[in-house]
Amino acid sequence: MKRGMTLLAAMAFCVAMTAPALAADPIKIGVQGAHSGDLASYGVPSLNAAKLVIDDANAAGGVLGGKVEVVSQDDQCKPEMATNAATKLISDKVAVVIGPICSGPTKAALPLFQDANLIAVSPTATTPGLTEDGKHPLFFRTVANDNAQARLTSDFMLNKLKAKKVAYLHDNGDYGKGFADNNRVFMEKGGAETVLFEAVTPDAVDFSAVVRKLRRAKPDIVVFGGYQPVASKLIQQMRRDRLTTPFIGPDGVKDETFLKMTGKDSEGVYASYPKDTSTLPEYKKAREAHVKAYGSEPGFGYYNAYAAAQCLLAAIEKAGGTDTAKIKEVLRTNPVDTPLGKISFNEKGDAAGMALSVYQVKNGKFVELDHSLTLQ
Repeated sequence: MKRGMTLLAAMAFCVAMTAPALAADPIKIGVQGAHSGDLASYGVPSLNAAKLVIDDANAAGGVLGGKVEVVSQDDQCKPEMATNAATKLISDKVAVVIGPICSGPTKAALPLFQDANLIAVSPTATTPGLTEDGKHPLFFRTVANDNAQARLTSDFMLNKLKAKKVAYLHDNGDYGKGFADNNRVFMEKGGAETVLFEAVTPDAVDFSAVVRKLRRAKPDIVVFGGYQPVASKLIQQMRRDRLTTPFIGPDGVKDETFLKMTGKDSEGVYASYPKDTSTLPEYKKAREAHVKAYGSEPGFGYYNAYAAAQCLLAAIEKAGGTDTAKIKEVLRTNPVDTPLGKISFNEKGDAAGMALSVYQVKNGKFVELDHSLTLQ
């Protein structure tokens, strides 16, 4: 009996020695944004970007020798859904978060991420206060904030278009109103007159009343703050009512869906957006990966999210693990080659190194104009 037990123990020891070691738990990367609903055209490209960067990392052996896993949560770009999505990511024990993508949901989710000691990098949330008020030291973004966008667009309107009378329309959200507010400050400092400043109802079908106000105000240009679904309806109503006033918006307007929704009505529309970096090797790699995986060109925010994923994985690798303090330090001191250029982050958490340009719709496509701004 004793000899039999000894033999069994020896066999068990040999099996244990020859069996492969159990794989370590994967590093979980949370991705929060609008993965369904009216603003899915903004959120799905970011989710696709995260998946492709992580698939590429795993194919090359993972991060710190282990696999990386995407854990996604859909908030439909609604603040009331964002806290629940953030809570789920925290309970899933993600190491870091890419997102949220809209400013309102980001504002709602950040206190939860802060309490959980989680770093979040948004590819597209632009409200200045998210970084500038100092309340969210674990928040970073790979997009220009509304102040930077407004500096660019206001300079363009004042010095290129020579606009003297300006009408501002916005969707009353953190993102939209912020863009309108910041442009108004810069434009008035530059001597331009505000002839209309008004919120529009995003769910409205008929914008004829506001178009009549625009006609009476006779602005040289309309500044719109908000996302493409409202911009699409508004520009269509303006052109249908034969109001040809120039129209300029933030990066949320420069979207292929906007062009599809508006057709010829979008001709001449201006928008701010990251400077064209399509000649960079990282840009070409990111684009080719999306075309191969999804059979289409990347959508809004894709390259920003691709950059966010690259920066986070590089930070985890260099930090030697998922310690938040170490990742935070690396993000601020370790520039990373991305589709948007070489990116690091300043003390506030805003991206440094990337540049913005003004674009205009010409012959149904957004074309970059010779008017840009580099972020510091």
